[in-house]
Amino acid sequence: MTEELRNFLELNLKIKEGKKPKFSLGLAEPKIGSHISEETKIPCQSNELVLELLRGVRLHFDRFIKDLKPFDLEKAQLGLGHSYSRAKVKFNVNRVDNMVIQAIFLLDTLDKDVNSFSMRVREWYSWHFPELVKIVNDNYLYAKVAKYVEDKAELSEDKIPGLTEILGDEDKAKEIVEAAKASMGQDLSPIDLINVKQFAQRVMDLSEYRKKLHEYLITKMNDIAPNLASLIGEIVGARLISHAGSLTNLAKCPSSTLQILGAEKALFRALKTRGNTPKYGLIFHSSFIGRASARNKGRMARYLANKCSIASRIDCFSEMNTTVFGEKLREQVEERLEFYDKGVAPRKNVDVMKAAIESTQNEGGGNKMDVDIGPAEVSVKKSKKKKSKGEEAAVDGEPMAEDKPTAITNGDAAEEPTTEKKKKKKEKRRLAEEQAPENLDDGANGFGSELEGTGKKKKKSSKGAEEEDVQTASEVKKKKKKSKSKDDE
Repeated sequence: MTEELRNFLELNLKIKEGKKPKFSLGLAEPKIGSHISEETKIPCQSNELVLELLRGVRLHFDRFIKDLKPFDLEKAQLGLGHSYSRAKVKFNVNRVDNMVIQAIFLLDTLDKDVNSFSMRVREWYSWHFPELVKIVNDNYLYAKVAKYVEDKAELSEDKIPGLTEILGDEDKAKEIVEAAKASMGQDLSPIDLINVKQFAQRVMDLSEYRKKLHEYLITKMNDIAPNLASLIGEIVGARLISHAGSLTNLAKCPSSTLQILGAEKALFRALKTRGNTPKYGLIFHSSFIGRASARNKGRMARYLANKCSIASRIDCFSEMNTTVFGEKLREQVEERLEFYDKGVAPRKNVDVMKAAIESTQNEGGGNKMDVDIGPAEVSVKKSKKKKSKGEEAAVDGEPMAEDKPTAITNGDAAEEPTTEKKKKKKEKRRLAEEQAPENLDDGANGFGSELEGTGKKKKKSSKGAEEEDVQTASEVKKKKKKSKSKDDE
């Protein structure tokens, strides 16, 4: 409830203190009604009847107010819609990523236009000076030289310093002057040369604007998606954002979808023909996949897509504007490349993210990041495992310090029971070794159970007892057979 609404209600609905009002305020939204009743103690109501009444008021609104015309309400609704959309664009959560989308689209179209226009300049001016194409390869420099030279007949050694400033190489400047003297091109009229000069100037302006637009895109990407830009580069990151529609849409994409963004036609063709699906889309323009071997390109694309999805989610949902996570993820991708080539084991993701969070906290003066990776949980699990192993050892062998009351009070007393036990064990073993040669026959006859020696002798005694039991059972059977045969006779 805003202050304007509160003032409006207090002015129009005059409530006397200490008395209950005889009316109730009808509202479409029950939560606002509960808040109004808490603050102003006006009884509020929100049900189907109220909604129906509001619908009727909305339908016949122009009849309730005298000076209101029928079209005024529609104009007010249109103005409200425009102001709402303006505010939504102004306070965009994604920090105006639509500017990046428009910039990357314009950059791609400018690349095509500059290439086609520079080719047109080359064709046009090569009628007059065909040898210049082989000497100057760069499109921008070619247009600059064509504008500076104009008529090849007027080119002399006086213009060599000007050509060296443009090209940055004195040898090439001299070569252009010599080629102009023995050129095979035809002569052009002054009007044609003026048109060529103007078109070359337009190509130069477009290429300069393209450089400025590239710088603008880099600054925007560092503001909107710094981690994604530091991981995969500004151009590829901007292409991913523009293809997904927005940074939020890219953050919502799983890494498997992000991996083949831009290769939708190939994917659906492969699904239709039951062929091999594509391994990468726009990610292919990254330097990491170019550096990977032919066998590992698919694996590298999958790993890079995974890291790009992490970086885009951090950029979209974190409040801090930092490039630490992108740099750490880039290090991980470099380590993965080394692992594929040389077999060097890379670091774990938990350790890398933990280091990144610590560095961001140091940079931000101890502000905690909202990213939960769970290294603490891992350490807790490890400690639990260690505890369980310690308990098992205590059950199998000697008891732990918690089971011994003497270990808590006195350190010397805790050592006594262990030393006494060891001494007793040693004495038993010595006695068993001394008695072993004397009682070997007894052990064979089944009397080895009297010895308190090792477990092997106990086993021998038990085996001897079993043999005796078997013998007695066989003797009983033989006796029964004999008795049966006697009775038959």
